[in-house]
Amino acid sequence: MITFDVITIFPEVFDPYLKTSILGRAQKKKLIKVNLINLRRFTTDNHRTVDDTPFGGGPGMVLKIEPIYKAVQSLKAKSRKILPAGRQVKTRVILFSPRGKKFNQKTAKRLSKYDQLILISGRYEGVDERVAKHIADEEISIGDYILSGGELPALVLIEAVSRHVSGVLGKKESLEEIKGSYPVYTRPAEFTPKDSSTSSPQGKTRRGLKVPKVLLSGNHKKIDEWRKKHSS
Repeated sequence: MITFDVITIFPEVFDPYLKTSILGRAQKKKLIKVNLINLRRFTTDNHRTVDDTPFGGGPGMVLKIEPIYKAVQSLKAKSRKILPAGRQVKTRVILFSPRGKKFNQKTAKRLSKYDQLILISGRYEGVDERVAKHIADEEISIGDYILSGGELPALVLIEAVSRHVSGVLGKKESLEEIKGSYPVYTRPAEFTPKDSSTSSPQGKTRRGLKVPKVLLSGNHKKIDEWRKKHSS
């Protein structure tokens, strides 16, 4: 089982997605475990302050290093107590950042080999740089765009990594890196929209939208060839 420990100030945004479909079933089967950790638990002041103004001036607020450090240390200590004596926990601490390495399938597969992934979800103007340099093992970005926080990247990583955990998908062949990513179709074999006289976004007249004949042929060799040809 792999454990995802998500450090965030908005744990409530995760529940609906994590309880649904594949991830929901995987947790019930104890194939994965997701812990949502509210960063404010690791503050010491009455206002549970997790951020402050940046040194040198500038807009926005920056997440502080102290509560993040305490949260990470607490999670590491807790995981060590769970495993049998003598066994080391394979832990990876990840900070989501626009400056991080681009997340891809290869990274997801690599991360699935760990026992524990501690995911730090930033917010506001950013996270104190000392977190990236001295607490996180690596920084990850899910794309060339800016989000308001690391909650969505955390969900993306959890799902992509979980797909590599044995039993989560049911069949290993469901992984696209194994079967390939190719166009798929289902019934009906021919579909004619009610507005059949109108054109598609590509400018083609939509008379009858048909499934490629080879997929209806029953010739598995030709079907495999077609899928390989159209696979990305």
